[in-house]
Amino acid sequence: MLRIYNSLSRTKDVFTPIEPNAVRMYVCGMTVYDFCHLGHARMLVSFDVIQRWLRQLGYQVKYVRNITDIDDKIIRRAVETNRRMREVTDFYIAAMHADERALGVQSPDAEPRATEHVGDMIGIIRKLEEKGLAYQGSDGDVNYAVRQFEGYGKLSGKSIDDLRAGERVAVTDAKRDPLDFVLWKASKPEEPAETKWESPYGLGRPGWHIECSAMSNALLGMPLDIHGGGPDLKFPHHENEIAQSEGAFGGQMANVWMHCGPLMVDADKMSKSLGNFHNIRHTIAAKAVDDGVAEYEANPREAEMLRFFIVRNHYRSTQNYTADNLFDAQQAIDRLYQALLNVPAEPVDIDWADPFAARFAESMNDDFNTAGAVAVLFELAAQANREQCARSAGLMRALGGVLGLLQKDPASYFRSATRYIKDARPHTGDELNDEAIQTLVDQRSAAKANRDFALADQLRDQLHEQGVELEDKAGGVTQWRRA
Repeated sequence: MLRIYNSLSRTKDVFTPIEPNAVRMYVCGMTVYDFCHLGHARMLVSFDVIQRWLRQLGYQVKYVRNITDIDDKIIRRAVETNRRMREVTDFYIAAMHADERALGVQSPDAEPRATEHVGDMIGIIRKLEEKGLAYQGSDGDVNYAVRQFEGYGKLSGKSIDDLRAGERVAVTDAKRDPLDFVLWKASKPEEPAETKWESPYGLGRPGWHIECSAMSNALLGMPLDIHGGGPDLKFPHHENEIAQSEGAFGGQMANVWMHCGPLMVDADKMSKSLGNFHNIRHTIAAKAVDDGVAEYEANPREAEMLRFFIVRNHYRSTQNYTADNLFDAQQAIDRLYQALLNVPAEPVDIDWADPFAARFAESMNDDFNTAGAVAVLFELAAQANREQCARSAGLMRALGGVLGLLQKDPASYFRSATRYIKDARPHTGDELNDEAIQTLVDQRSAAKANRDFALADQLRDQLHEQGVELEDKAGGVTQWRRA
């Protein structure tokens, strides 16, 4: 029985979908004016795990994650770089998809762009205006009259008098109340033509909040089973979505609201001003990556580590990105892959009556407690190593697959070097490639067979200097891995 913590009710309740065996889930996605950062990685991976488990439970999931492709920051980036807005957004969408592939994030069932639903947004604004919930100010902007919506503040849990205008809501004399937020922004003469749409209110573009009300309703209807996003979206974005959707259509926008926890960097909020800002690509790229290129080659071992770093913590917890925590995550995921290298996994179908699988499911059904589920993987790794049990290794691999982990070939996995090992040998750019390493390993095996142990030791030392570790197995087989 799946129980989910609902940000709206502030309780953990049994999940009951609106339609039996079907789940309609909408998650707020990226504003595509820059590369995805580690906070985005946490959101992407967390909701990827959530949708994977819902499907594992047998639900027919329709997962929608939108793209914001019209925004002040996008327009500013286009003007600064002398590109069309669509060029900017297409580039960063491609970069986002490269990050998702690297982290093993499955594509949502639909990925609507805001610019594709401007007509739907105008339709909602007209409804709000008809109900006395929207008005056009003297500056041409159309605003939402917050105090006219009785339920405003129910998600954030604050009284309306305690709330302040949100980060992206400008306060002007044209507003009746400082809390009122923009639904439609009147265009300015200096703005590019591609950022202007015709509307009953004149040329302009939609405000940020209205887009998700329009896209979620157009693709999934109301109410949603689950609406999710990052921790910073609860207020004002999601609070404003509720006001718009419920104000226009009545009823409840979503039955369950889910928010992942914040990702901190050395206990501080990640920000460019603090100098602790980290993009996904720069964290896991196999080599230096040009910011003028959307696609890049990820280091598979480091990408798996970053996903594991996120998954090993409960999605609602505060997670701290530090060098030591990354080193620990790399060491931990390496231990699981080492078990698969030591004991080749037997292919298995998951038997949920198995005690290990049952404990895994119990954790996941407790508000997607991936920390408990990962603990089961380590229990299976220990049993596989202790008993040389191929079935335990197979079950660990199968359950790991439910979390999007442990699907790489273990020998190939260890042939990738990683920066996230304490005292790791620094990259110099002249490391041996896989073929050269295998040649030296074969030469060492031949030297041992000829009882030339001095040469064998010399070759081992040569490989060690190159950051390559050897492990001699039964039958004369030698496995190698990059440190």
